[in-house]
Amino acid sequence: MHDESFPSDAELERAKATAIEAAGIAGQILLKYTRTGFQIEHKNAVNLVTDADKESEQAIIDTIRRAYPHHDILAEERGMESGGTSPYKWIIDPLDGTTNFAHGFPVYCVSIGLEYRRRVLLGVVLDPTRSELFVAVSGQGATLNGTRLQVSQSSALGAALLVTGFAYDIRVSTHNNLNYFSSFCLRARGVRRTGSAALDLCYVAAGRFDGFWEMKLHSWDVAAGTLMVTESGGRLSDFKGGAFSVYGDEIVASNGSIHGEMLEVLRDASLRKD
Repeated sequence: MHDESFPSDAELERAKATAIEAAGIAGQILLKYTRTGFQIEHKNAVNLVTDADKESEQAIIDTIRRAYPHHDILAEERGMESGGTSPYKWIIDPLDGTTNFAHGFPVYCVSIGLEYRRRVLLGVVLDPTRSELFVAVSGQGATLNGTRLQVSQSSALGAALLVTGFAYDIRVSTHNNLNYFSSFCLRARGVRRTGSAALDLCYVAAGRFDGFWEMKLHSWDVAAGTLMVTESGGRLSDFKGGAFSVYGDEIVASNGSIHGEMLEVLRDASLRKD
């Protein structure tokens, strides 16, 4: 008997098809703007938005609304739009990596997640510049262009390649990740900063990175990517090892094997700062 409290496989398949369609349309819009040019607005000195963000977001919302007119939608630029009393909420970042995009640095993506009663069940992330489509469905695994994803097998932090990012308030806040960054640089094989949290998480899921940590992210940055990690065998937590929430302030994502060492570095760096 079908559990009425959980979407059926057919319902998830339909939602996945809708998300993939929306991401594909948005990806083509972003590529169009790389050819034709775009206007840049400044939210603050380091936080940008372009007309590509806005058109991409509108296209995603329109595609979802045609299929699901009563679902809630949370989008980076438009905010929360309630469709009624639905238990479903789509969480959208139409262009994750706007600063990269604005500078012509080809590391950015479209990220679409779907929540059901505050649990993320579906994630789709499209990197249009590399034609890489990451898809995760709760309980069904994660794929890259149809090939199953699996986190890395690295078992020691000293042999690990990590990735992180910095919040937009880095210039004005002392809680800015620099202490953690310097600590990890001295412990890991390497640390990278790509500028796209959604892709960072997908790369952890794909085994390209062994671990990721960051603070002050938003739900649209991580909803899809975190499902990629867990469905690829990885682990998520906050900086203290507690439960992760897409609405929380901290995230640690790893292949699982190095998670404990990552938490130790975060703890030690916090103690030194205090």
